[in-house]
Amino acid sequence: MEISRRSALVAGLGAALPLRALRAQSYPDRPIKWIVAYAAGGGTDTLARILGAAISARLGQPMVVDNRPGAATNIGAEATAKSAPDGYTVFSADNGTLVFNTALFRRLPYDPARDFQPIGLMARFPLVLVVKQASPYADAGAMFDAAKARPGTIEYGSPGIGSPHHLAMERLSKEMGARFTHVPYRGAAPALNDLLAGTIESMILDLPSGLEHLRSRRVKPLALCSAQRHPDLPDVPTIAEALGLARFEAYAWQGLVVPANTPEPVAGRLTAELAAALREEAVSGKLRSIGLESLGGGPAEFRRLIEAERAVWVPLIRELGISLD
Repeated sequence: MEISRRSALVAGLGAALPLRALRAQSYPDRPIKWIVAYAAGGGTDTLARILGAAISARLGQPMVVDNRPGAATNIGAEATAKSAPDGYTVFSADNGTLVFNTALFRRLPYDPARDFQPIGLMARFPLVLVVKQASPYADAGAMFDAAKARPGTIEYGSPGIGSPHHLAMERLSKEMGARFTHVPYRGAAPALNDLLAGTIESMILDLPSGLEHLRSRRVKPLALCSAQRHPDLPDVPTIAEALGLARFEAYAWQGLVVPANTPEPVAGRLTAELAAALREEAVSGKLRSIGLESLGGGPAEFRRLIEAERAVWVPLIRELGISLD
């Protein structure tokens, strides 16, 4: 009897393992939902649709974008965290979701470390310090000198409290010993509109939102927050060059995640197809055309970036007392 029971157990395990392997091999067999925590039409939405189309062609199943804007990405993040870990829900997670929100909120409806499984990095949004066209400031040094001499008299706009744009400017101000007055908006578009109208003096602008206006010189770029100059703005110095902050870098960046405990064969397939899509010249060309920089790297590189960013931004947010509660 004992031998029969043992034989039955072994046979059952043997049947279960091929079944799991078969399910992984057949993945995906239905459409995949891609949650975006921003409204349709913005840079995050466009990035998801460009990559989603390329990955869809490789997987043989549609990738359907599901826009869940609001609450500093918390709505989309919570929906992802509560989804089944089966590979049929993916999420555009940015540095707000994975880094800033841990310090901006006392409590979150998700745990960035526990609830998400990194698939791979996707792209970053270069940030540039700009002023209105009629600004008296010809360079970043002159603007920061004025802010030091007359603290709080120069306004800067941002897409909102806790955005990469806001935090980059606050970090700049702290490291330069200057003080500006922050004017938060509900998104980049209204802030940019007021800059174009001359209502505010300056802002940190992401290239996808402002590339057209930068190319037409409707706004004046002073310094790029990247480590190197940008090919679309070859005459614009970096922050390191303009202000002497040798280690200063700031971006808005995004990666793809799935709910924690997604089977490794499924997650691995998504990692491979995302990487392959980013290598396609047609994809990278589309991203460059709208001001995005492809950002390759699998789960390990993704985790290292999160750790490095938390070491910089979480202490800054807490020191400055910035909160979204």
